[in-house]
Parts: sequence; structure tokens; C-alpha cells
Amino acid sequence: MSELFDAVDALLASRATLPPPTERKRLRAAHGLTIEEVATALKVRRATVSGWESGKTEPRPPERDAYARLLDKLAELYPADANASTPAQDTAVATTFASAPAPAPEVRPVSTGPAVPEATAVTTEQDIPHHTGTAPATVSRPASTSRPPSTSRRPAARKAAPANIPAGTDPRFANGPLAVIDVEDGQVLAYCTGGLVLDVPAKSIPALVDWTLKEAKLGQPKLSGPGKDADPLLVLTESALERYGLPTTLTDEERLAGRISEGHKVIKQLARAEWKLTKRGFGPWARIYRPATGSERACVQLCIPSWNALDTRHWGAAGELPPAELARVLGVYASRVMTPRGSTAVTGLELMTALHPATRASEPDATGKRHSEHNPGSLGKDPVDCAPCEAPDGHPLLKDLPRFHVRGPAEKLFEEAYDWARPMTDAECTLRHLVGIDVNMAFAAGANGLVVGLGAPTHVKAPVFDPKLPGSWLVDLSHVDLSRVKLGKDKWADLDGSLLPSPFTPKGERPEGPAWYATPTVAYAVELGYDVTPLEAYVRYENGRYLDGWYNRLRDAYLATMADLGVDADLSPADFLTAMDGYRGRDPELAIVVSAVKATVKGGLGKLRERPRGEGWRPGEPWRALSRPTWRPDIRAAIISRTRINLHRKIVKHAAFTGQYPIAVLSDCVVYAADGTSPLDFLPYRDGKPLPGGFKLGINPGLVKHEGTQSVLWGEEVRERFNAPELNLARYIKDGTVTDVDNGE
Repeated sequence: MSELFDAVDALLASRATLPPPTERKRLRAAHGLTIEEVATALKVRRATVSGWESGKTEPRPPERDAYARLLDKLAELYPADANASTPAQDTAVATTFASAPAPAPEVRPVSTGPAVPEATAVTTEQDIPHHTGTAPATVSRPASTSRPPSTSRRPAARKAAPANIPAGTDPRFANGPLAVIDVEDGQVLAYCTGGLVLDVPAKSIPALVDWTLKEAKLGQPKLSGPGKDADPLLVLTESALERYGLPTTLTDEERLAGRISEGHKVIKQLARAEWKLTKRGFGPWARIYRPATGSERACVQLCIPSWNALDTRHWGAAGELPPAELARVLGVYASRVMTPRGSTAVTGLELMTALHPATRASEPDATGKRHSEHNPGSLGKDPVDCAPCEAPDGHPLLKDLPRFHVRGPAEKLFEEAYDWARPMTDAECTLRHLVGIDVNMAFAAGANGLVVGLGAPTHVKAPVFDPKLPGSWLVDLSHVDLSRVKLGKDKWADLDGSLLPSPFTPKGERPEGPAWYATPTVAYAVELGYDVTPLEAYVRYENGRYLDGWYNRLRDAYLATMADLGVDADLSPADFLTAMDGYRGRDPELAIVVSAVKATVKGGLGKLRERPRGEGWRPGEPWRALSRPTWRPDIRAAIISRTRINLHRKIVKHAAFTGQYPIAVLSDCVVYAADGTSPLDFLPYRDGKPLPGGFKLGINPGLVKHEGTQSVLWGEEVRERFNAPELNLARYIKDGTVTDVDNGE
């Protein structure tokens, strides 16, 4: 009988009555609980509890029973009609002001705690445990937990305190780099980083821009001395778009154009208010500005997720997050990388310029006046022509070539990432598993310490190769034999060269004659013990380690976010693999930041050789990207070259020490056959120490992680099914899903 009673109780619990979402939030805040604490107790994600409190989702069994029980207990402690008195002043901020503050934006806390007299300068912490971006002016949790009766689910408006700003915070940007604009109960709110919520009085887009620049205290300090402060970023939710007369989605025509039509009423409003738009118009990433006067900038950037501003390939489901959570994700990214300037690719490129601005202020002249001058170590403010061999097809430098001419290796620099595979040997087929390892932030690691050209190339005939001189070299490397290579001073190794990819071509094929290569590729041929005799070269005598700051910033952002997810840089190999297992589920919002940081690396490098994007372009004509000083295909080629060489060097060291050769290599992923399912089953660790110069497990850029494991039978079956004996299994090793096969072409 007791089992029947238990079943009935469970059935009743599955239909447990819950208070409305606003009351759920009030009860949690009244007890001083954060969303994180509730989520941990109920064994669900933060976003799940946030959805319950916003009314976007409803809890299901078995969590519903526990959640209902929690709310019932809290309702007994904090009844909605309680008349508990509120302290006259919060003790945490009783002496904030010595005199009355200057006028400032109105502030509302995210959580609905007790009302505090308006004269008291208080803002509350958001229900997010991680501090991101610039902190609000004053952060303090109310000391009282009772709440007077109110018809609104939000407390009375409060004033932001200009005093008591945390040390190191620029008072001009006291409220952080960005805000998510949302409409709740008819009120426009700005969700900032650090848990701050501002009331927005603006009733139009021009008024919103004015308010942002004059009152919101949004923005971010410059990343380098000669640089510029980051413009404030406003993220408009769908409700905000409706409030300000903008469409919540773009039509097919607008999506293709990347903007709304010039005749839209909001654009006319901006024109009447003498605001301007950049050439890309009012699109997913719109910039609204007035021409700068002196050093003062008047510019606000808009991000519109429902117009696909946050590409799901890089930002996941960020665009669907509630405003506070979205502010957290973008705030972490902004504080650790920079305020987004567009897509992750655009931001990656802008980060290079922000860290190395083209110009700086000169020393005062005789009259005491400073002038703009070239900033040493930067790419300058004017674009430079690439070498003909570095130019992609269709470039104006190639306009005199026959229309259907296909350039070969001796005419075109072709430094790309690996896409190589080979059939398995009989011995490898007797093993049970295929294990993939992936290099962390491989292209960022390739940029670290790399000397790149800063100016225009110089053409040289029959040059002597200099591994320290960046450039493109026409040289024959077909004589390099991977069956015998040099591994160190006077130390040679005999290998099975047929089981190794060539380090000189993306497809791993041995070159057949002279070809153009970037400096790192030619230097590796010398490192392997072979002489090189370039026929000609385009070298850059003005050079430097332009990307070091860029790498350091992105590396630190990646490592800090992974540490927040429980993956530290000092873990042992076994602990590292354990920590990486399911790390995204520990905090899905921070996992979004990790993906965005990685996309910033790859996208930024891709922008160095951006191709035409429609706009009526025809081969032989210039396209918009060529006018940028950061359009530098030679730098992109050097980074890819060095990344591919770094990987090949590890493969060779591993083969020489273990006799194991890769089955497939795709970009930064390498697949080996092994008897076990873990990388530790084939990586040669001794007493916890890896092979010097080989693969090492860890989270730092350049180290490797486990990409995925499948069975050898799976690999052979896939190749047989698609009649592709050299199908690149590295492409599918992560989850084993094979959706499309091109037979290696």
C-alpha cells in the first residue's frame, strides 16, 4: 500500500502549483539566494532556473517537486503581503556620500530585493557569481530581506553612485562596456555587466544614442597607449526593436543586403537628428556617429541578435539568452578580449589594430604642439601591395593573366592547413581504436613570437635564404626525404617516410619542383638537415613581432575562461582529461565565450586575406578589403605555415620515438591507431613527463586535448562504404557521424 501512496504523491507533485514567475524571483531574492545556488541545489543549469523565473519555460518532474517545495518554504518566510519595515538606510552604504551626488542614470537591480530609499546610493549584485567587465558604481546586497507590498515586480528606481567606484575603474565607463536593451512591463531597461540595470528614458533610437553617450557611462578604455577608447555597445532584444520601431527580423532582401532599406523611418529619424551611419548601413552591427571633434568621439554601436548579429556557429545560443545572461556572456568576452566590433572575425582583426594603432602622438614641436606620426611596430595607416605570388586569384595585380589561367605552385603561394590521410597498415588494422588529439588554439600558438613583415615586399633574385627574414621564397624542396631527417645537432632518425605527410603541401604530397613557400616552411627544410637554394624571393626588411600582444590577449582570455570552467593549466595529464570531459555543461554561458574566443583567432586570421563579398565585383578589379592596411595575405600565410610546421615537427618526434604514425591529419587534429581509447594509451609519458618536442596534454595553446575516439572497424567500414580508402577520418573522429563525403577531392 505504501508504494501506491508514494506513486500518488509523485503524481500530485508532477502537477504541483507554482507561483507566477515574478513571485518566484521575488522569493529567491528575498532569501538572498542567487540563481547559481538554486541551480546547484536542484542539479540543473543556471539558464534553466533563469527560464523558470522569466516565464519562458516551466519546470518538469522531478525538479518541479523540489522547486515547488523550495518556493513554498520561502513563501512561508516572506509572504507577499508582509508589512515588514524597511531600514531607513542600508548599513553597507550608510556613508557613501559626504554630499549630494551629481545627476546620474536611474538604476534597477536585477533581483527583486527590499525597497531602499531613493536617497541611498545602492545597486545590487546580479544573480551571477562571476564578475565581468567594469563593475557598477556601487555594489552591495541589501541587508534586509523583507519586502513591503508593491504592485510592481521591480523595486523603486535607484540612483547610480558616481562615488565609491572600485579601484582601477575608469569613471567614464563606470557601468561597463555594453548593455542589453530590453522592455519589461512597458519599461525600457539596460542590463549592464556586473549586475547593473539602468532605466532608459529614451523613446527613439536617436534619443537612445544621446542617452548612451551623455548619461549611461558605457564604454571601455583603450587597450594601448596610442589607441582609442572602445565605443559603447547596445544589444537590442526583440522587445526593444518593437519599442523603437525596428523590425524583429529582416526580410530576405534585407538579409542579402545586410541592412534595412535607406527609406526606413528610423534612418530618417537619425538623419533629422544629424546622426550618421557607416557605409554598411543599419544592419546587424550598426554604427551610429557624428564626426569627431578633436579627440572626442561620438559613436555608439548596435548589436541586433535577431538579425543574426551573433552567428550561432561561434556564439551558440547566446542570442536566445535572457538579457542579464546575454550581458554576462558579452561582458566576459569584452573584458577579456575587447568590446565586440562585429562578427568574431571582424573583432579579431580590430583587436590587432587596437593593440598596435597605426599612429601615435609625436613629441611636442617648438610651439608645443603634437602631431600624428607612424607608430613603430604597427602596419601603418596606408595599405601596401602584396607580392604577385601572394595575391589571391582575381587580384588587380593579376589582371593581365589570361582569363582561364590556373596558377601552379611556381606562381602562387599556397600555404594552407593540413587535409591529409592514408590507408591503414595491416599492423594498424589489428589495433582496436582510432584516437584523435587536437591542438589547443593552434593558429594562435603559430602566431606567438612570429616575425612578420610590416611594410611592402622587396623582390630579390637568387637570394641566400635567411630564416629570420619574413617573406615568400621560390625554392625546390622536392629533394627533402622524410625517411631520414635531422632531429637535433648531429642526430639523425630513420623513418618510414611513406607513412608521413609532407610538411610542404597541405595535402601532404611531396612537391615535384620549385614552389613558393613562406619563411617558416623553408626554415623547416633546413632544420630537417637539407640545403635550400631559392631562385627568387619577396622579402620584407621592415618586420617585427606584430602579433605577440594579440596572441597574449587571446591566450589569457582562453585560459581564464577555461579555468572558470574547471580546467586549469597546471593539471596532470589524467586530471586534465577528466576536467575536459563535459566542461561545457558546467557553465554553458562561459562555454559560449570559449567558442567565441577560438572563433576570434581563426576569423581574425582569415580577415587578413578577405576575399570579395559580392558588391558587383569582377576579377581584376579591387575590392573593399584591399583598402585596409590589415589586408595582409603574407601574414596569414606565415601563420598557417608555422602552425603546420609546428604540428609536423611533433608528428616526426613522436614517430621517431614510438614508431607510431598518424592515420589522418586535418588542420590541427591528428588521428592515431591505438589499443586503448585515451590519448594516454599512445602518448609516451614517462613519470608524468611528455616526450620533449612531442605532443603534450594540457590546456595551453600548442598543447593537445582529446578530440574523440572511434573503433578501427568504424574507420574501415566508413571508408569501404564510401569507396574512399584515403577518406580523412579526422573530420569525423569527434562523434563518428559521417554526413557528407567528397572522396578526398
